[in-house]
Amino acid sequence: MPLEISRNVSIPDNEIELIAVRAQGAGGQNVNKVSSAIHLRFDIRASSLHPGFKEKLLALSDKRITRDGIVVIKSQEHRTQELNREAALSRLRQLIKPVLYGDKPRRPTKPTRSAKRKRVDQKTKHGQKKRLRGRIDD
Repeated sequence: MPLEISRNVSIPDNEIELIAVRAQGAGGQNVNKVSSAIHLRFDIRASSLHPGFKEKLLALSDKRITRDGIVVIKSQEHRTQELNREAALSRLRQLIKPVLYGDKPRRPTKPTRSAKRKRVDQKTKHGQKKRLRGRIDD
């Protein structure tokens, strides 16, 4: 079943490599015996994504993306392999999704009349405070 990123974009399973490895750290017998952690590898350049999306992904300054354009995600926060697999796929989805939509165009706004008045009043008040700190002439 392909990984759904949005309604129009999905990644086929054969482009995502999931490897089960042993989790690190303390945890007793379960950690030492069971390969419950997941290493996810996704090659951006070899993927079926649109070329524009690939460029944007490769331009991201994310430590999970190697110089070769491979996304490496390790998930080991859950006790079961299945939950770690879902967590890794979710992180990949979260990495790719913002690239699809781009930035929302900025609409310039104007300050309200009361905001302008408040700003000028604050400046005047601040200036008076500074003037009072000045030297007293005899």
